[in-house]
Amino acid sequence: MSARNLLLCFDAFGTLFKPRLPVAQQYADVARSLGLSGFTNDDVAASFKTAFKQEARQNPNYGKANGMNPEKWWTNIIQNTFEPLVQKNQKLPNDLIPQLLNRFWCDEGYTLFSDVKPLIQRIREAHEAEDTKVVVGVITNSDDRVPDILTSLGLRVSPLRYGGRPQDAAAGQHDIDFTVMSYDVGLEKPDKRIFTAAEEVLKIKLDSEAGEGTGNHDPSAWRKVYVGDEDEKDVVGAVGAGWNAVLIDRETTRGRHDCTWLEPKQPGNLYDIFKTDKAVGFSSLAKLAEWLPRSE
Repeated sequence: MSARNLLLCFDAFGTLFKPRLPVAQQYADVARSLGLSGFTNDDVAASFKTAFKQEARQNPNYGKANGMNPEKWWTNIIQNTFEPLVQKNQKLPNDLIPQLLNRFWCDEGYTLFSDVKPLIQRIREAHEAEDTKVVVGVITNSDDRVPDILTSLGLRVSPLRYGGRPQDAAAGQHDIDFTVMSYDVGLEKPDKRIFTAAEEVLKIKLDSEAGEGTGNHDPSAWRKVYVGDEDEKDVVGAVGAGWNAVLIDRETTRGRHDCTWLEPKQPGNLYDIFKTDKAVGFSSLAKLAEWLPRSE
């Protein structure tokens, strides 16, 4: 297959980064540090799950549907997680909500998977060697914290995002060229329109670079690949939007039945596999990298 430009987009949580410790444990540790007691980590986990489901049902997509900002949305979850766990005459500490909001806005709460940067570097070097373009994006069911989280984790993140300013597409060396959050789009994966939103941002970026040369700026001619860790949202959504999909399941090396599991096979050209298989699977981004072109 001839060399082509590539739009490579990733899910965020569970694909690029993960909690440093289980979320419930971090919630409980912060609460205990502020004087709350009388609950276990399992109590917090169960209460958090209930609070999250309730808030997502009442105020979908981090409150976007009802005009709520994400900070208020998460404030409700924190309150509804801990209020059932404390005594009726006990108030939640004033610092509880700010501390938890700040923790999960940066690397205090999360850690980057070690295979993220090597994969991005490899794919950029390979396309540079082929004299083709690669644009790396993030498409995530999330609020607007994701660019800040990724930046705090050591990635160079462009300010270009869906719904933002076209001038944010200014040239520069970035690991992540743009971000698309469901909160900004007003739609969540697997809705194919969130992938269309990413294509629109790609067009904005390419239009901003149109003076750099010709022949590279027709988005419809680009190869589009999405990488995520959930079949229903990531794989089904991407394939439904006309993209190829890569499922990353870090919990298994034995394979799955909902995609073509490539890990036990001798590495080859992933793009040749995509001629017949819309979705493939690996246990890590490191394993995915073995199937991507490399610079000579």
